[in-house]
Amino acid sequence: MSAKRRIVVYDTTLRDGAQGPDVSFSAADKERIARLLDGLGFDYVEGGFPGSNPKDEELFTSLAKQPLESARLAAFGATRRAGGRCEDDPNLDALIASKAPVWTLVGKSDTWQVATVLQTTNNENLAMVEESVAYGVDLGREVIFDAEHFFDGYARDAEYALEVCLSASRAGAAWVVLCDTNGGSQPAEIRSGVEAVRSALAHAGASTRVGIHTHNDCELAVANTLEGVMGGADMVQGTINGYGERCGNANLVSVISNLVLKLDIEALPQGSVQRFTELSRTVAEIANLALPLQQPFVGHGAFAHKGGQHVAAVLRHKDAYQHIDPARVGNEARVLVSELSGRGNVLAKAREFGLELDRDDPQTRWLVNHLKELEHQGYAYEAADASFEMLVRRLQPGYAAPWTVADFTTQVRKNGGSVHAEATVKVEVEGAVYHTAASGNGPVNALDAALRKALTPQFPALDGVSLHDYKVRILNGDAGTAATTRVLIESGKGTARWTTVGCSSNIIEASLLALIDSLEFAVLFPTRGEVGLLA
Repeated sequence: MSAKRRIVVYDTTLRDGAQGPDVSFSAADKERIARLLDGLGFDYVEGGFPGSNPKDEELFTSLAKQPLESARLAAFGATRRAGGRCEDDPNLDALIASKAPVWTLVGKSDTWQVATVLQTTNNENLAMVEESVAYGVDLGREVIFDAEHFFDGYARDAEYALEVCLSASRAGAAWVVLCDTNGGSQPAEIRSGVEAVRSALAHAGASTRVGIHTHNDCELAVANTLEGVMGGADMVQGTINGYGERCGNANLVSVISNLVLKLDIEALPQGSVQRFTELSRTVAEIANLALPLQQPFVGHGAFAHKGGQHVAAVLRHKDAYQHIDPARVGNEARVLVSELSGRGNVLAKAREFGLELDRDDPQTRWLVNHLKELEHQGYAYEAADASFEMLVRRLQPGYAAPWTVADFTTQVRKNGGSVHAEATVKVEVEGAVYHTAASGNGPVNALDAALRKALTPQFPALDGVSLHDYKVRILNGDAGTAATTRVLIESGKGTARWTTVGCSSNIIEASLLALIDSLEFAVLFPTRGEVGLLA
C-alpha cells in the first residue's frame, strides 16, 4: 500500500493575517498564537517582518530565547534592492538579526510589476532573486521563495514567470511558493500555473518543491488553494480564520479540514483537526474579533438546525442535514428555536438542557405556540440559548424564581460637562425586600450594578459575572422613538459565556429583562457553557 500524501502547512497569521483591517496583535498576542500553532503541529510559523516594526523584533527576540518545539520559525523579507548588494541590504540584515532558521523571501514574478513597481529591468529582478536566495542559503538558512503576483505574471509572460521560479531554485530555494497576490485568479488558472512550475522544475532536475499562497478577493482562496494542491503543490500557506489584507487570505482551518476530511490527504499530526474549533475561536478572541456564526466547520452556526422539517429529520438521524460529524473539528450540532420551530425543535433544544418533554403533552404544544407568539412580539431565541432555557424551566412544575424585581427606577442627569446615571431597585428574595441604589456610566450599567449589589450577598455565584457584549436592535423603525427594542446581552464568568434577550418598547425594560435572565441563569448553572480555550 502506497503512503498517503502529506501536505506541509505554513501559517502566516502573524504577518499576513495581521495586515487585516481590524487586526492588531501585540507581541504577546503573537507569541501566544505562535505557541498554539506549534502545539498543534504546524510545520512553519511565520513570525513577521523583522525590521519593519518593534513588535516583530520583540517576538523574534523572545522566540530566539525560547524556541518553538516543533514548528520552524520563518522570518519574512524581500529580495535585495535593485542595484544594491545583499551584504549592504538593511532588510536582509534584519533577517539575519532575527536568528530565524527560515527566511521567506518575496520577489516579483510579473514583468509589469517589475517595470512599474520596482522600476528596474527583468534581468536585474532575476539577479535580485537569485543573489538574495543564495545569500540566505550560504548563511545556513532554509529559504522559501514567495513568487509574488505569479499567476498574473504567468498570464502576462509565462516564460519570464517560470524563469523567476527557476532562478530561485538554482540559488538553492527549498520551496517556490506561487502567490495569487491580488486574489483575482480562477481555479483552472491556479492548477495550470502550479503544473507548469512543477514541470519546469522537474525538467531542470531541481529538488525544489512547490507551494501555494492565495488571497480571497473573489472568495476563492480556499478553492484555489485546494486546486493548487490537486495540481501538485505540496505546501499550503494561509492564516487562521482567513485574516489578511483586503478580503483576507486562504483560511487554513477550512483548507486543512477539506484536505484531511474530504480529500484523505495528511496535513498536521493526527488529532489536530479535532481541536480546530478551539483554535479558531481562541485566535478570534485574541484578535478581539467576533467569529462569524456561519464560519464553515468551526462557527457556532456551522451545524445549527432551525427549520422544523430539518430538525425532525436530524432527530431521526444526526447526519440528515450535516456533511460531517461536527466532533471531527471539535464543534457540535445545535438546534435553534424560532418562529420556524415545530415541536421537534423544542424537544431537541430542551434535551440539550437535560429536560425531557413529552411530544404529545398539551404543555409542549402550548410552549411551541407561546414561543411563536413571543417571536412575533420581537423576541429572538436562536441567539439567546440561556433565555430559552429559562423560559422552558420556568414552565416546569414546581419551579420558583430565586428572586423577583418588585420595582426599579433610573435617572440620567448632566452635571457640568459630565453625564451621570443612577438606578434603584427593590428585589424580593424569600419574602425579604432589598432596596439598593448604584451609579453607572449609563442607565443600563447603573441598573446592572444595583441588581448585583442587591443580589450578590444572597447569591455568591454572581461574584465574577461580567457583561461582555450588549446589542440593541430597533425592530420597527417607522415607529420612531416609540419603536419596539430588542436587547441581547452576552454575559460570562471565567471562560463561560451565555446570551439572553429582552424585548420591550422601553429600552430600559428590555435591558432589565435580559439582565434578569442572565443573572438567574448564572445562579442556577454556575459552570454551564464553559469553553476550554487552548492554553
